[in-house]
Amino acid sequence: MKLQGCSEIFMKKILNDIRFWIIFFLLIRFIGITDPPLEVGHNWRQATVAMVARNFLEIDNNIFYPRIDIAGEKSGVTGMEFPLLNYMIYIVSEIFGYQHWYGRMINLIISSIGLWFFFRLIKKYFGNTVAFYSTIILMVSIWFKISRKIMPDTFSMSMMIACVYYGINYLENENRKKNLWYLLAYFIFMVSAILSKLPSGYSLVVFIFFYLNKQIPVNRKLIFSSVTFLGLVPVIAWYFYWVPYLVDTYGFWHFFMGKSMKEGFREIVQNLDLTLSRFYQTALKFSGFAVFVYGLVISIINKEWKIYSLFLISLAVFSIVVCKAGFTFAHHNYYIVPFVPIMALVAGYGLSKIKNYKLALGILLVLCIENVGNQLHDLRVKEVDFRIVNLENDLDKISQRKDLILINSGPCPTPMYFAHRKGWVDNNENILKENYVNALKEKGLKYIVILKRSFGSEVILSCHEKVLENEDYCIYKL
Repeated sequence: MKLQGCSEIFMKKILNDIRFWIIFFLLIRFIGITDPPLEVGHNWRQATVAMVARNFLEIDNNIFYPRIDIAGEKSGVTGMEFPLLNYMIYIVSEIFGYQHWYGRMINLIISSIGLWFFFRLIKKYFGNTVAFYSTIILMVSIWFKISRKIMPDTFSMSMMIACVYYGINYLENENRKKNLWYLLAYFIFMVSAILSKLPSGYSLVVFIFFYLNKQIPVNRKLIFSSVTFLGLVPVIAWYFYWVPYLVDTYGFWHFFMGKSMKEGFREIVQNLDLTLSRFYQTALKFSGFAVFVYGLVISIINKEWKIYSLFLISLAVFSIVVCKAGFTFAHHNYYIVPFVPIMALVAGYGLSKIKNYKLALGILLVLCIENVGNQLHDLRVKEVDFRIVNLENDLDKISQRKDLILINSGPCPTPMYFAHRKGWVDNNENILKENYVNALKEKGLKYIVILKRSFGSEVILSCHEKVLENEDYCIYKL
């Protein structure tokens, strides 16, 4: 009986340790971790990240000249988000040889560490219970699936959370020796996070609360401001000088830099229902949003100003990001990722105010089941899409790697990544135009790949020689 009692106490202690759950959900997302980036959602986004990483390995490892494979006869060098994640994939590939799933693993590990920093940050100001609930809610949110994709979104936000953690420690700590390390860590994580994904920078707004804190010495605030400004210099230089320079110099536009506030706001209004769904459905699903609303209302009733004021200030600044993105925010679910930690905090606070512990855990369980259940499909690849991985081997039988190709995948670059070639992607309508194909032929086009089932639909090119055909695609030689 005594042994059984000790065992129960041990298990309870383990289950109440957030590190157990971080590792548990990390292991769940190992399912299909080596799968190619062919999920229904965001395969195109992952393919472009993987392209850049592979080109660092095979062509040029200069981090300032990222290149993709869909620029036709051009070099492919173009402006984009600072390729930190891409370069980490490249470094691992230099050691072990290239594999696309390195990007999944790197993102998953960094994003899991970000959850630990999130927990520590929330615990510091709101206690263990709020921190525990909030972290669980965050890890089963859209964070669950985006954190295992070859994308910089949760990768960036994880470093941003670490940045806020160390920045706050610097401002509040009196130990000069520790403060030097806190400030250095703040600087490194801030620069890395915002360079990797510009919208993550909105999170710096949380430091307003500390600037208003009169107990923090003025000289410390001035040093912190100077370091912050210094950290923003490379960000500004990259996005507002280097990105336009690469586009102008190498003649290929790829990266979305946003729209005017006026145009973006108009597009948000025109797509208001879809925009709002990013908050009440995409972020935490319906049950999570209900808990979030409850937490917000309770924070106002209880006059918990830290909660509702943080939410309101964050929402005000994040609204700038939403308006700058416009239509793109409404139609791409991962744009909500930077705001999800704030929503998770409010929802976690709401759960902590439910006095019945079993009821709170029951609600948390329902929230987890709905969120994870609606994202498990993202851990596998459909068979019809999986077959495109054979495209490279089939092209190798009839052509050389340097041959330029055209694929009927519309604007989607994913098939070009699996072809391991360079060239163009376009729709059937344009490919059927003889003048269009002839113009590309003059630029070096050698083969046309017609996808039949996945990423494209079949058309017959009778004026070209068919050199390979199967049930998934047909390859023509010009």
